[in-house]
Amino acid sequence: MAYSRKIYLINPKFQYRLSFYASILIFVTGLIYPFTIYVLLTTISTNFSLKNPEIALYYTEKRDLLILLLTGLHFGFAILTFFGCIFFSHKIAGPLYKLQKHLRMIRDGQSPGKLFFRGGDYFQDVADDVNETIEHIEDEFKTDLVYLSEVNTYINNLSLVVPDDKRVVLNEISSRLSEISDKFTNKN
Repeated sequence: MAYSRKIYLINPKFQYRLSFYASILIFVTGLIYPFTIYVLLTTISTNFSLKNPEIALYYTEKRDLLILLLTGLHFGFAILTFFGCIFFSHKIAGPLYKLQKHLRMIRDGQSPGKLFFRGGDYFQDVADDVNETIEHIEDEFKTDLVYLSEVNTYINNLSLVVPDDKRVVLNEISSRLSEISDKFTNKN
C-alpha cells in the first residue's frame, strides 16, 4: 500500500501564506463580475425610473439580491480556494520537509539511504537529482579515500629511508592521514 499523508499542514507558515494570497487574489479579481452586474443593473434601473418606476424598483431589488448572492458565492469560492490551496500545497511542502529531513540526517552523519517522495507529490525530479548528487559525491569520496590511503603508504615507505629528524614530520603526516581516513571510513 502506498504511503499517504494524513496531515495536510506540514509547513503551516508557507501553506497559510500561499493559501491566503491565492484566496485574496481570487476574491479581488473576482469582484469585477459583481461590480459589472451592479453597474449594468443600476443603469437599467435608472433608465426605467423615468418611464416606469415599478420596473425600476423591480430591477433595484433584484440587483441588491443578486449582488448579495454573488458576494456570498464569491466569498465561499475564496474560502474553497483557501482550503484547496492547503490541500495542494502539502504536495509541495511535504517533499521540501522530507528533503530537509534527509539533508539533516546526512549532516548528522547518518546514512538515510535514497530520497523518495510519495507518488502524488511534486518535485520527483528533485529527489532523483539529490540521489544522483549524493552518489556522485560518494564515488568521488571513495576515489579520494583510495588515493589518501596510497599517499599514506608512500609516506610510510618514505619515512623508512629519510633521516630521523625528517621521519618525525612524516610520521606526524602519516598519523594525520590515518585519522582522516578512519574518520571518513567510519562515516560510511
